[in-house]
Amino acid sequence: MLADVVPLYPLYALLFADTGLSDAEISALFAIWSVVGIVVEVPTGALADRFSRKSALVAGGVLQAAGYALWTATPGFTAFAAGFVLWGLGGSLVSGSVEALLYDGLVATGAQEHFTRIYGQVGAFELIAQIPAAVAATVLFPLGGYELVGWASVATCLTAAFVASRVPEPPRTESGEEDGEASYLAALRTGVVEAVRSPAVRGAVVAVALLTSLDGIEEYFPLLARDWHVPVDAIPLAVVAIPLAGAAGSALAGRLDRLRPLSLALVLLAGVLVFALAGLLGVPLGLVLVGLFYAAYRAVLVVANARLQERIDGTARATVTSVAGLGTDLAGLLLYAAWAVAGLPAALGLALVVVAVLPFGLRGRSAAGART
Repeated sequence: MLADVVPLYPLYALLFADTGLSDAEISALFAIWSVVGIVVEVPTGALADRFSRKSALVAGGVLQAAGYALWTATPGFTAFAAGFVLWGLGGSLVSGSVEALLYDGLVATGAQEHFTRIYGQVGAFELIAQIPAAVAATVLFPLGGYELVGWASVATCLTAAFVASRVPEPPRTESGEEDGEASYLAALRTGVVEAVRSPAVRGAVVAVALLTSLDGIEEYFPLLARDWHVPVDAIPLAVVAIPLAGAAGSALAGRLDRLRPLSLALVLLAGVLVFALAGLLGVPLGLVLVGLFYAAYRAVLVVANARLQERIDGTARATVTSVAGLGTDLAGLLLYAAWAVAGLPAALGLALVVVAVLPFGLRGRSAAGART
């Protein structure tokens, strides 16, 4: 997807480091990003449910562009933190809106049983988009450094926002009896109540939240590559194999759709063990093993998200999904703190905790009848 063809993606952790920030300060920036999500994740999901999910996608792209503009114009810890606030707000608007827009669109055509396959393909395209992003970063960086890469990223986000404005949105039934504020509060309450009180939904929300938080490890891939002796100017292309592997995992997730939760947990466990081996080796070829982990992880993540969507019965789909996003932000704080203290070993320890929790979160049977 165009929103993911951002040249800054493979370089921004290096931008922070080259500006003089320590690993602890970089982790603090990621923590700020998560805190913003904690504050606004669920309210923005309710906004999307009450008004327009398409408009939420557009606003998210504009805010992300504004954040990158700050980073590029005035690089430094304060500007980086402010940029993450804007990006966090924009990301919260997008979080839940994509899944809700896709699932409701499939429901409108009677094709909701294809959600896992299609959502997996969407995730694959998002990851494949990192290839042109890496190529762009590799080409632009020698020509104009972080500044050229940054402004190109701003332009990409604004273009993505325009494209999102052209996406069709299925009509939704509205009572017309409540004013905007009352309707918004009703959507907020409906989504939160379903996420908390329904055992099947609650378990899936927890599973998706914990699983998605592991994606924060991706922010450290460029730093791992540098620690494993990959030259800085080769890092964007060196790490591109990882999202490619993740794209393959997402695209093949439909084949895991009927697996029981324990089997899904074993798939994730295998990936975590392979990642641990890469960390022990500490060589450039270890990135191939990281790619295998990411493929397994993304496949399991797609299936977990699909089972969450299948279990949501109400109209506040984006709000419920945003509750999972809130959990992701909370768990992400723990991940960033763990990395700041003990690096990769601590992050992999948290991944093992997720493996242990996954079978319990996804147990039961979804509304669509998927075997869990």
